[in-house]
Amino acid sequence: MNPVIQNLYDRKSIRAYTDRPVSAEDKAILFEAAMQAPTGGNQQGFTIIDVTDQAIKDQLAELCDHQPFIATAPVVLVFIADSQKWNDAYREAGITPDKPGLLGIVSGVSNTCIVAQNVVVAADALGMGSCYIGDILENCEKIRELFKLPQYCLPAAMLCIGYPTEQQKARKKPVRFPREYMVCENQYKALIGADIRDMFQERTASKGFDEYLKSMFDRKTNADFAKEMARSVQVYLDYFQK
Repeated sequence: MNPVIQNLYDRKSIRAYTDRPVSAEDKAILFEAAMQAPTGGNQQGFTIIDVTDQAIKDQLAELCDHQPFIATAPVVLVFIADSQKWNDAYREAGITPDKPGLLGIVSGVSNTCIVAQNVVVAADALGMGSCYIGDILENCEKIRELFKLPQYCLPAAMLCIGYPTEQQKARKKPVRFPREYMVCENQYKALIGADIRDMFQERTASKGFDEYLKSMFDRKTNADFAKEMARSVQVYLDYFQK
């Protein structure tokens, strides 16, 4: 198999790292890989914050749903969906821009996550592992203050990167849903009844469908962090609409 495709098959989230540091040269490669990502209109409406201050890592470990491994990651990158730069550039050119609004958030987040994924693939190619931290969207007010974010900036993603421990290398990759339930031809096809249960079959073998879905709902949708994230996203949206 093509090695790039094989890397995509093998890649999994890595949450424990060795003490091996990431060299400045390799970090530069990650940043250059980010620059090569496609973005709408080639506007590159993003900013990457390279967190090198241990005190800030420690704060992120608490603010992002109390995940201690964040503080131990050799590289922590926060990917900002940044409408501020273009807004300021337009004003510099004597143009009064519209508010970024909902479009600014949706397009900004999608473009910024494309950039982050380029870094994920590059890190894997260099023998490193990574983990997305969606919880960077929590605690809007504290995160904005921590990074001095201006009005039209939103942290779309965060990555922890480092060299995986042997245990992490050996850990089995979580099962993915079968392709036939994820790819539709020409138009959307809703799944109902038996099709939904079949889609979850590999994941629910040990717990059963109802129990598995209940545990996922409690852990991901009905959890305190999810409610806080929803609140924070609304605050960011309010900023983009002012």
